[in-house]
Amino acid sequence: GTRTRDGIVAANIFPIGTRVRIPELFGDKVLVVEDRMHKRFTDRIDVWMPSKWQALTFGKQRAAVEIVEL
Repeated sequence: GTRTRDGIVAANIFPIGTRVRIPELFGDKVLVVEDRMHKRFTDRIDVWMPSKWQALTFGKQRAAVEIVEL
C-alpha cells in the first residue's frame, strides 16, 4: 500500500516493517521492509534504486545485514 522510494526494501526473510542496515553497502542508512519478493527468493533483499541504470550498475552483491528493529 506504499509507493517505492528511497529507503524501502523488499524481503521475504523479515516481517513487514522491520528496519535493517547493510553497512558494507549503505553505511548507517536504515532501510525498511515494506514489500515482498517472489516466494522462491528466501535469501535475498531487493533494494530500491532511483533508476534502472543505477540498479544495473549496482548489480547483485553479497553483504551482511543488521537488524535494527523487528
